[in-house]
Amino acid sequence: MREPPLVSVVVPTRNNVRTIRACLQSVRDQTYRRVELIVVDNHSTDETLAIATEYADLAVTGGPERSAQRNLGIEEAQGQWVLWLDSDMVLPRRSIEVAVRTALGSGATGVALPERTIGDGFWTACRALERECYLDQPWLHNPRLVRRDYLLGDGGFHLAMSGPEDADLRLRMHAEGRGIELAPVVVDHDEGRLTVADVLRKRYYYGRSIPAFAGRHEGAVGAQGRAVLKAYAVNWRRLARDPAHAAGMVLLRSLEVVGYAAGARRGRRDRAGATAPA
Repeated sequence: MREPPLVSVVVPTRNNVRTIRACLQSVRDQTYRRVELIVVDNHSTDETLAIATEYADLAVTGGPERSAQRNLGIEEAQGQWVLWLDSDMVLPRRSIEVAVRTALGSGATGVALPERTIGDGFWTACRALERECYLDQPWLHNPRLVRRDYLLGDGGFHLAMSGPEDADLRLRMHAEGRGIELAPVVVDHDEGRLTVADVLRKRYYYGRSIPAFAGRHEGAVGAQGRAVLKAYAVNWRRLARDPAHAAGMVLLRSLEVVGYAAGARRGRRDRAGATAPA
Protein backbone atom coordinates (compact mmCIF):
# COMPACT_ATOMS: atom_id res chain seq x y z
CA MET A 1 0.00 0.00 0.00
CA ARG A 2 1.38 3.39 -0.98
CA GLU A 3 2.49 5.52 1.97
CA PRO A 4 0.64 8.85 2.30
CA PRO A 5 2.73 11.95 1.57
CA LEU A 6 4.56 13.76 4.34
CA VAL A 7 3.05 17.17 5.15
CA SER A 8 5.31 19.84 6.63
CA VAL A 9 3.35 22.31 8.76
CA VAL A 10 5.15 25.67 8.98
CA VAL A 11 4.16 28.08 11.74
CA PRO A 12 5.74 31.56 11.74
CA THR A 13 5.37 33.33 15.05
CA ARG A 14 6.54 36.16 17.27
CA ASN A 15 5.54 36.88 20.88
CA ASN A 16 2.37 34.81 20.65
CA VAL A 17 2.44 33.01 23.96
CA ARG A 18 -1.34 33.44 24.34
CA THR A 19 -2.24 31.14 21.45
CA ILE A 20 0.76 29.17 20.25
CA ARG A 21 0.31 26.18 22.54
CA ALA A 22 -3.22 25.57 21.33
CA CYS A 23 -2.09 26.01 17.73
CA LEU A 24 0.74 23.49 17.97
CA GLN A 25 -1.29 21.03 20.01
CA SER A 26 -3.94 21.05 17.28
CA VAL A 27 -1.26 20.03 14.77
CA ARG A 28 -0.11 17.19 17.01
CA ASP A 29 -3.71 16.04 17.47
CA GLN A 30 -4.36 15.55 13.74
CA THR A 31 -5.78 12.26 12.52
CA TYR A 32 -3.29 12.44 9.64
CA ARG A 33 -0.08 11.02 11.12
CA ARG A 34 2.53 11.85 8.46
CA VAL A 35 3.16 15.37 9.74
CA GLU A 36 6.36 17.33 10.29
CA LEU A 37 5.98 20.45 12.46
CA ILE A 38 8.32 23.41 11.90
CA VAL A 39 8.12 26.65 13.89
CA VAL A 40 9.96 29.74 12.67
CA ASP A 41 10.19 32.27 15.47
CA ASN A 42 11.00 35.92 14.79
CA HIS A 43 13.14 36.66 17.87
CA SER A 44 10.36 36.43 20.46
CA THR A 45 10.98 38.10 23.80
CA ASP A 46 8.40 36.02 25.68
CA GLU A 47 8.09 32.24 26.12
CA THR A 48 6.91 31.58 22.56
CA LEU A 49 10.09 29.85 21.41
CA ALA A 50 10.31 27.72 24.56
CA ILE A 51 6.76 26.47 24.01
CA ALA A 52 7.52 25.84 20.34
CA THR A 53 10.45 23.59 21.18
CA GLU A 54 8.12 21.38 23.25
CA TYR A 55 6.00 20.57 20.20
CA ALA A 56 8.00 21.15 17.03
CA ASP A 57 10.20 18.71 15.16
CA LEU A 58 12.25 21.77 14.29
CA ALA A 59 12.17 25.24 15.85
CA VAL A 60 14.36 27.87 14.21
CA THR A 61 14.79 31.62 14.42
CA GLY A 62 14.24 33.77 11.33
CA GLY A 63 12.73 36.97 10.02
CA PRO A 64 12.35 39.85 9.60
CA GLU A 65 8.77 39.36 8.35
CA ARG A 66 6.22 36.57 7.90
CA SER A 67 7.06 35.95 4.24
CA ALA A 68 10.73 35.38 5.07
CA GLN A 69 9.77 33.11 7.96
CA ARG A 70 7.53 31.00 5.74
CA ASN A 71 10.20 30.75 3.06
CA LEU A 72 12.72 29.58 5.65
CA GLY A 73 10.27 26.94 6.83
CA ILE A 74 9.70 25.79 3.24
CA GLU A 75 13.46 25.46 2.71
CA GLU A 76 13.82 23.39 5.89
CA ALA A 77 10.78 21.21 5.18
CA GLN A 78 11.10 17.59 4.18
CA GLY A 79 7.48 17.07 3.14
CA GLN A 80 6.03 16.78 -0.34
CA TRP A 81 3.36 19.24 0.78
CA VAL A 82 3.66 22.36 2.94
CA LEU A 83 0.84 23.73 5.05
CA TRP A 84 1.32 27.03 6.84
CA LEU A 85 -0.55 28.31 9.86
CA ASP A 86 -0.45 31.53 11.79
CA SER A 87 0.21 30.84 15.44
CA ASP A 88 -3.25 32.04 16.47
CA MET A 89 -4.99 29.37 14.38
CA VAL A 90 -6.35 26.01 15.54
CA LEU A 91 -6.88 23.07 13.19
CA PRO A 92 -9.86 20.74 13.65
CA ARG A 93 -8.55 17.18 14.05
CA ARG A 94 -9.26 16.00 10.48
CA SER A 95 -8.05 19.16 8.72
CA ILE A 96 -4.83 17.80 7.21
CA GLU A 97 -6.44 14.47 6.34
CA VAL A 98 -9.25 16.25 4.48
CA ALA A 99 -6.89 18.75 2.83
CA VAL A 100 -4.57 16.01 1.52
CA ARG A 101 -7.51 13.96 0.27
CA THR A 102 -8.82 17.06 -1.52
CA ALA A 103 -5.44 17.70 -3.13
CA LEU A 104 -4.83 14.14 -4.26
CA GLY A 105 -8.40 13.61 -5.42
CA SER A 106 -8.48 16.77 -7.54
CA GLY A 107 -4.88 16.89 -8.74
CA ALA A 108 -4.67 20.48 -7.48
CA THR A 109 -1.39 22.22 -6.70
CA GLY A 110 -2.92 23.99 -3.71
CA VAL A 111 -5.79 23.63 -1.26
CA ALA A 112 -7.53 26.43 0.63
CA LEU A 113 -8.88 25.93 4.15
CA PRO A 114 -11.57 28.48 5.01
CA GLU A 115 -11.37 30.26 8.36
CA ARG A 116 -13.78 31.41 11.00
CA THR A 117 -12.99 33.98 13.69
CA ILE A 118 -13.31 33.05 17.36
CA GLY A 119 -12.73 35.28 20.37
CA ASP A 120 -14.50 37.68 22.70
CA GLY A 121 -16.16 41.06 22.45
CA PHE A 122 -18.32 43.05 20.06
CA TRP A 123 -15.72 43.80 17.39
CA THR A 124 -14.55 40.19 17.30
CA ALA A 125 -18.16 39.14 16.71
CA CYS A 126 -18.32 41.65 13.85
CA ARG A 127 -15.21 40.10 12.33
CA ALA A 128 -16.69 36.61 12.79
CA LEU A 129 -19.83 37.66 10.91
CA GLU A 130 -17.71 39.06 8.09
CA ARG A 131 -15.77 35.82 7.71
CA GLU A 132 -19.01 33.84 7.58
CA CYS A 133 -19.85 35.75 4.39
CA TYR A 134 -16.70 34.42 2.73
CA LEU A 135 -17.23 30.71 3.41
CA ASP A 136 -19.17 30.13 0.18
CA GLN A 137 -16.97 32.37 -1.98
CA PRO A 138 -14.12 30.14 -3.27
CA TRP A 139 -12.29 32.93 -5.14
CA LEU A 140 -11.60 34.78 -1.87
CA HIS A 141 -9.78 31.87 -0.23
CA ASN A 142 -6.00 31.71 -0.48
CA PRO A 143 -4.20 28.35 -0.66
CA ARG A 144 -2.85 27.01 2.62
CA LEU A 145 -1.62 23.55 1.57
CA VAL A 146 0.68 23.67 -1.48
CA ARG A 147 3.10 21.31 -3.14
CA ARG A 148 6.59 22.08 -1.87
CA ASP A 149 8.24 21.65 -5.27
CA TYR A 150 5.97 24.38 -6.66
CA LEU A 151 6.85 26.76 -3.83
CA LEU A 152 10.57 26.14 -4.29
CA GLY A 153 10.39 26.58 -8.05
CA ASP A 154 8.20 29.68 -7.86
CA GLY A 155 10.24 31.43 -5.19
CA GLY A 156 7.75 31.05 -2.36
CA PHE A 157 6.37 34.15 -0.69
CA HIS A 158 7.24 37.64 -1.88
CA LEU A 159 9.60 39.30 0.60
CA ALA A 160 8.27 42.80 -0.10
CA MET A 161 4.83 41.85 1.23
CA SER A 162 3.49 41.29 4.72
CA GLY A 163 -0.26 40.80 4.57
CA PRO A 164 -1.01 40.48 0.83
CA GLU A 165 1.53 37.69 0.27
CA ASP A 166 -1.18 35.00 0.43
CA ALA A 167 -3.29 36.75 -2.21
CA ASP A 168 -0.15 37.27 -4.29
CA LEU A 169 0.49 33.52 -4.25
CA ARG A 170 -3.13 32.77 -5.17
CA LEU A 171 -3.07 35.13 -8.13
CA ARG A 172 0.26 33.79 -9.37
CA MET A 173 -1.09 30.26 -9.22
CA HIS A 174 -4.26 31.21 -11.09
CA ALA A 175 -2.22 33.01 -13.75
CA GLU A 176 -0.17 29.86 -14.29
CA GLY A 177 -3.23 27.63 -14.49
CA ARG A 178 -2.46 25.90 -11.21
CA GLY A 179 -5.51 24.38 -9.58
CA ILE A 180 -6.62 25.54 -6.12
CA GLU A 181 -9.36 23.52 -4.46
CA LEU A 182 -11.41 24.40 -1.39
CA ALA A 183 -11.34 21.76 1.35
CA PRO A 184 -14.56 21.07 3.29
CA VAL A 185 -13.07 22.08 6.63
CA VAL A 186 -13.04 25.33 8.62
CA VAL A 187 -10.00 26.51 10.62
CA ASP A 188 -10.47 28.46 13.86
CA HIS A 189 -8.68 31.82 13.90
CA ASP A 190 -8.41 33.01 17.51
CA GLU A 191 -8.35 36.79 17.27
CA GLY A 192 -8.89 37.32 20.98
CA ARG A 193 -10.72 40.52 21.94
CA LEU A 194 -10.36 42.84 18.97
CA THR A 195 -10.39 46.60 19.34
CA VAL A 196 -10.74 49.22 16.63
CA ALA A 197 -7.19 50.39 17.38
CA ASP A 198 -5.87 46.83 16.92
CA VAL A 199 -7.59 46.52 13.56
CA LEU A 200 -6.40 49.91 12.30
CA ARG A 201 -2.79 49.20 13.29
CA LYS A 202 -2.80 45.87 11.47
CA ARG A 203 -4.46 47.27 8.34
CA TYR A 204 -2.02 50.16 8.22
CA TYR A 205 0.83 47.67 8.49
CA TYR A 206 -0.61 45.45 5.76
CA GLY A 207 -1.39 48.49 3.63
CA ARG A 208 2.31 49.30 3.36
CA SER A 209 2.63 46.22 1.12
CA ILE A 210 -0.23 47.17 -1.19
CA PRO A 211 1.96 49.12 -3.67
CA ALA A 212 4.17 46.05 -4.13
CA PHE A 213 1.09 43.84 -4.55
CA ALA A 214 -0.62 46.22 -6.97
CA GLY A 215 2.58 46.53 -8.99
CA ARG A 216 2.59 42.77 -9.60
CA HIS A 217 -1.14 42.33 -10.22
CA GLU A 218 -2.76 45.12 -12.18
CA GLY A 219 -6.37 45.68 -11.14
CA ALA A 220 -6.22 43.08 -8.37
CA VAL A 221 -6.91 45.48 -5.50
CA GLY A 222 -10.14 46.65 -7.12
CA ALA A 223 -11.13 43.10 -8.05
CA GLN A 224 -10.62 41.98 -4.46
CA GLY A 225 -12.83 44.80 -3.23
CA ARG A 226 -15.58 43.92 -5.69
CA ALA A 227 -15.42 40.25 -4.70
CA VAL A 228 -15.80 41.18 -1.03
CA LEU A 229 -18.85 43.35 -1.78
CA LYS A 230 -20.34 40.50 -3.81
CA ALA A 231 -19.87 38.18 -0.82
CA TYR A 232 -21.86 40.59 1.35
CA ALA A 233 -24.61 40.87 -1.26
CA VAL A 234 -24.89 37.09 -1.62
CA ASN A 235 -25.11 36.74 2.17
CA TRP A 236 -27.51 39.62 2.81
CA ARG A 237 -29.92 37.38 4.67
CA ARG A 238 -27.17 36.30 7.07
CA LEU A 239 -26.33 39.95 7.71
CA ALA A 240 -29.99 40.92 8.10
CA ARG A 241 -30.42 38.33 10.86
CA ASP A 242 -27.77 40.09 12.96
CA PRO A 243 -28.20 43.82 12.30
CA ALA A 244 -26.13 45.08 15.25
CA HIS A 245 -23.00 43.13 14.29
CA ALA A 246 -23.66 43.75 10.59
CA ALA A 247 -23.62 47.51 11.26
CA GLY A 248 -20.43 47.11 13.27
CA MET A 249 -18.92 45.07 10.44
CA VAL A 250 -19.67 47.85 7.93
CA LEU A 251 -18.12 50.44 10.24
CA LEU A 252 -15.07 48.28 10.87
CA ARG A 253 -14.57 47.61 7.16
CA SER A 254 -14.88 51.33 6.42
CA LEU A 255 -12.20 52.12 8.99
CA GLU A 256 -10.04 49.33 7.55
CA VAL A 257 -10.16 51.04 4.15
CA VAL A 258 -8.78 54.17 5.82
CA GLY A 259 -6.02 52.12 7.45
CA TYR A 260 -5.12 50.38 4.21
CA ALA A 261 -5.04 53.70 2.34
CA ALA A 262 -2.78 55.33 4.92
CA GLY A 263 -0.47 52.33 4.90
CA ALA A 264 -0.38 52.30 1.09
CA ARG A 265 0.65 55.96 1.05
CA ARG A 266 3.48 55.14 3.42
CA GLY A 267 4.41 52.14 1.28
CA ARG A 268 4.59 54.29 -1.85
CA ARG A 269 6.87 56.77 -0.07
CA ASP A 270 9.08 53.93 1.14
CA ARG A 271 9.34 52.50 -2.39
CA ALA A 272 10.10 55.91 -3.85
CA GLY A 273 12.82 56.47 -1.27
CA ALA A 274 14.33 53.04 -1.91
CA THR A 275 14.61 53.71 -5.66
CA ALA A 276 15.73 57.35 -5.46
CA PRO A 277 19.33 57.98 -6.52
CA ALA A 278 21.79 58.49 -3.67
